[in-house]
Amino acid sequence: MRALSEGSGSVSAEEAVAALGLSEGGRPGLPRVVAIMVASIDGRATVDERSGGLGHPEDRALLRGLRAAADCVLVGTGTIAAEKYANLLDADQREARQAAGRTPHPILATLSRRGEFPWEVPVLGEEGVPKQLYSEREVELPANATETSLHVSDGGLRGALEHLHGERGVLSVACEGGPGVLRALLADDLVDDLLLTLAPLVVAGDGPTSLAGAALDPPAELRLAGVRRADDHLFLHYAR
Repeated sequence: MRALSEGSGSVSAEEAVAALGLSEGGRPGLPRVVAIMVASIDGRATVDERSGGLGHPEDRALLRGLRAAADCVLVGTGTIAAEKYANLLDADQREARQAAGRTPHPILATLSRRGEFPWEVPVLGEEGVPKQLYSEREVELPANATETSLHVSDGGLRGALEHLHGERGVLSVACEGGPGVLRALLADDLVDDLLLTLAPLVVAGDGPTSLAGAALDPPAELRLAGVRRADDHLFLHYAR
């Protein structure tokens, strides 16, 4: 990515993630939460019902780099199903984590109030990926739910983050959406950093936007901490 700020040289996705300082953790009792999203110029979150049509190689490098650096990847069940999650990290990223004394994969965390999880999606049965599920009721885990823990609570996303921090030792969380999860995190002031990739496309239509749900009252206020570009894509870093 080419930095737009004056006097800056080339900044790789790896350097951009390292600059976040994820190992420092977050506020007392909570992990550091970095939300990452991609949107068209007019705010649409998908093209042909998938987010991939909006991306850029540097955007994908940023996403996978953030996954590799974080202790946990938080993503909504709808996004897991729509994007058919699998293979969160590349082999070299897993090896680098192990060389640093970490688990090969970050924890994959997701939440469903009614306990409805997309068990058919590959990542939920993937060996070596620790899964932490949150629900307001007990759920019978299927036979393919390897390395999966269920925490029953009505504490919502804040309760899930507190549990991840206090019981799973999570210092940093990469949140990949979807729009409803991101809105809920921003509404409850749980996002420390927001990485927004702005794609040079105008999509229109009735597809999902970057956030979904009622208007925030008052709107969440963030400060612009960095601007970079790759070709015609903009990479915006907002901080709490």
